[in-house]
Amino acid sequence: MRIGIVNDMPLAVEALRRALAQEPVHRVVWVAHDGASGVKACAENTPDLVLMDLIMPGMDGAEATRRIMAASPCAILIVTASVGANAARTFVAMSHGALDAVDTPDFMAADPRRGSAPLLAKIATIGRLIGDRGTPATLPARAAAADADVMLLAIGASAGGPGALVTLLSGLGQDFPGAVVIVQHVDVQFAPGMADWLNGQSDLPVRVARQGDRPARGEALMACSEDHLALIAPQLLGYTPDPLGYPYRPSVDVFFESVSELWAGKAVGVLLTGMGRDGALGLRAMRNRGCHTIAQDEATSAVYGMPKAAAALGAAVDILPLERIAPRLRQLFCQ
Repeated sequence: MRIGIVNDMPLAVEALRRALAQEPVHRVVWVAHDGASGVKACAENTPDLVLMDLIMPGMDGAEATRRIMAASPCAILIVTASVGANAARTFVAMSHGALDAVDTPDFMAADPRRGSAPLLAKIATIGRLIGDRGTPATLPARAAAADADVMLLAIGASAGGPGALVTLLSGLGQDFPGAVVIVQHVDVQFAPGMADWLNGQSDLPVRVARQGDRPARGEALMACSEDHLALIAPQLLGYTPDPLGYPYRPSVDVFFESVSELWAGKAVGVLLTGMGRDGALGLRAMRNRGCHTIAQDEATSAVYGMPKAAAALGAAVDILPLERIAPRLRQLFCQ
């Protein structure tokens, strides 16, 4: 994989070079020492992946991510000294299209290979997403469930999702009558922080989904596990490791397909910005069951991958700009 590094700290750049050297398939094609230089380097020589620091003089990593995704889009992984200490800035960068985040490897670690493992694992996952080598997720057929009167809003998102979710959830209003469940591609260690971040910017309460939760009116639940969130019984959520080896964890397809098979009441599926194809087949399964389905349009998507795949499959009843999705949902849920 051709990799660019944007980082102003020489020790951090050396740590990244040493980590990448452990995998001969990776090659550093350029290093930029500030955000503006990173934007320029991407435009002149777009790599497969950018390792982007957050805190730099001048243009920070979040703004550099926004500009790269607007001008010369490519996969971006946030690599910074402490993701936890910079959670809000991390979510802003992910709103602009960064795929994930990880702490910078420890240059002085006693076992450099072990210290580099989290970074290399993230890069390997992104490599699979770029190649889109995952097979579509499927779930075993299940018996139909009894009727229920709770209406479900099922949302899937990936790169660019945090910002899109803020816009969507903020537009639903405090009186939104549906139950909301969100599957956002995010590392399990950052999911609680993202749920808290969304909760602070939404009129609806947002929290992580726990094993055995039941979606309830006026509340948003967000997947928070390396396993897949799915309905395991009518109106009952749980986590499942299957399908194993699937690059999207948690998978939007797994959740949407479980909704099409098990949700007893009415449901609406929404697929937002993201890289790859996850969610497209699941959205089609929901539409085939008779659910209303919506995909974000190209113009407002930070990364037009997942909704594009859904549109190509005919999975979306509506293809809408982000700012029109919440009003459309209020029409569907409040009529």
